Amino acid sequence: MSSKPYTVTVARRFEQPPERVFDTWLDPARVAKWFAPGLGPMTKVEIDARVGGRFNFTQDRKGEAAVHIGEYKVIDRPRKLVFTWSTDERQKEAPSLVTIDIVPDGTGARLTLTHEMDRKWETWSDKIRHGWTTMLEGIAKAA
Repeated sequence: MSSKPYTVTVARRFEQPPERVFDTWLDPARVAKWFAPGLGPMTKVEIDARVGGRFNFTQDRKGEAAVHIGEYKVIDRPRKLVFTWSTDERQKEAPSLVTIDIVPDGTGARLTLTHEMDRKWETWSDKIRHGWTTMLEGIAKAA
């Protein structure tokens, strides 16, 4: 990433408590339900939920594998989750960084997702924002 990353932020309130929302990010069965809903079946959901652990979310999108991989940098249940984000393990550039902040909100929770990436992805900001927003809607159903 260049010295000044481009940032996309999305937020959503959930009816579920912070612990349930947080755990939905690290439970393979739940990830399979909320990850990129409607784009195709999940073919792999591997999660090593520890700092330094990695994940692999692979989805069949019309016969092509859409791979999303990363490494967990911070796991502070139920408040914060930070992980790298990449779409190809052979990628030569540095992965982007996703930070999930969750705070109590009444009987539910408020989640803010911040995705920091190289400025070259700035033209994709609407698609990136839409993708994360759709996934947060899926999390609300899966939590």
